Amino acid sequence: MNEQALTPQPSPVPNPTPAKAPRRSHRRSHRLRNALIGSVAALALAVGGTAAWALDRFVIDHVEVSDVAAYEAEHSTTASASASGGASSQTDANSTASESSETVTSLTDTSYASSDGTSVTITRGSYGSGSDAATYYVADVVVSDATDLRSAFAGNAFGGNITDLVSTIATQNNAVLAINGDYYGFRDTGIVIRNGVIYRDEGAREGLAIYEDGTMEVYDETTTDAQSLVDQGVWQTLSFGPALVEDSRAVDGIDSVEIDTNFGNHSIQGDQPRTAIGIIDDKHFVFVVVDGRSSTSAGVTMSELAQIMVDLGATTAYNLDGGGSSEMWFNGEVVNSPSNGGERATSDILYIGSAQ
Repeated sequence: MNEQALTPQPSPVPNPTPAKAPRRSHRRSHRLRNALIGSVAALALAVGGTAAWALDRFVIDHVEVSDVAAYEAEHSTTASASASGGASSQTDANSTASESSETVTSLTDTSYASSDGTSVTITRGSYGSGSDAATYYVADVVVSDATDLRSAFAGNAFGGNITDLVSTIATQNNAVLAINGDYYGFRDTGIVIRNGVIYRDEGAREGLAIYEDGTMEVYDETTTDAQSLVDQGVWQTLSFGPALVEDSRAVDGIDSVEIDTNFGNHSIQGDQPRTAIGIIDDKHFVFVVVDGRSSTSAGVTMSELAQIMVDLGATTAYNLDGGGSSEMWFNGEVVNSPSNGGERATSDILYIGSAQ
C-alpha cells in the first residue's frame, strides 16, 4: 500500500460562538465511516463466500460411493470386474485360485511378463532438441484379456476431491504398472464407466471407450449414454481429451483445443508434461508419460504428443490429465520425474495388476 506524507496543519483558531457547521461535518464523517464499514463488511463477506466456494469446490471430499470394491462386486455384469475376481460360487473361487497358482511371472527393472500372455515393457525416449528437448517414457502393454486393464479410485471411493498418490493407489490394488487417469474428481461432468460399472452419466465432451474385446475408440459423450455403452461392451471410459490420433493419423487443430469451460482447466496449449494412452492392435496398448517444466525436459505440445503416439504405432490415442499429475509407476518405483518435484495426488489411475 502506498503511503502519503502528512502535511502539518495550523492550530485551529478558537471560535467563541458555537456553530452548526462542525456538527454537520461530524455527521458527514459519521456517514462516511458507516459507509466505509459497510463496504469493508461486504468485501469480507464476498471474500469469505469465495473462500467457502473454493474449499467446497477443490478441497472438501464429496463421497458418492464409499466402498468402490463392494459397489463393483454388486453392480458388475463381468466376473473379473470385482476386486475378488467376481467368483459366484465356491467352485468358481477354487478354480480361480488354481489358475492363479499356475501363473508364472517374470519381472525386471523394465519389464513384466506372465505366462497367461500379459506383458509390460518400459522404454525411454526423447523428442526434439536443444532447449525444446523432452524426455518421455513408454509402457508397451499387451494383455491376455482386456479386463486386465483396470482402473482404481483414490481411497477406494468415488466422488469429488478424493485424491491420493499414484503409488499409494497402485500399491493398494496390487498393480505392477500404473499411470494417472483423467482426474474425474476435478469435475462433475462426463461419462465415467470403470471396470464395467457406471459411476457417472453426464455426457459433456469427447471421451474414450475401451471395450472388453480389447478395442478402443474415441466417441462423443453427448450422443449416447452410459448404459448404452455398457450394453455395447465398454469396459472403461475416460473423459478428458482431446483425441490425439485417429485412423493412425494425428488429429488436426488439437493445439488450440479447450477441453473444459470450468474454472482452472481451460488451456492445454504449449509445452507441458503429458500423459496419453494409445492402442496399436487389439489388446495391445501403449501408455506414454512426458516430463516437462524442467531444465532437462521442456514438455511437448499436443501435436507433438500426437506425433509421438503415431511414431509408436498407435492407431487411436487420447490425451489424459497432464501437468503435475503426469506420472508412470512401475514395480514399486516412479519411472518419470513429475514436474511438481514429486508425486501429485490424483483421483484415479489406470493399471495392470500383478498376477503374483
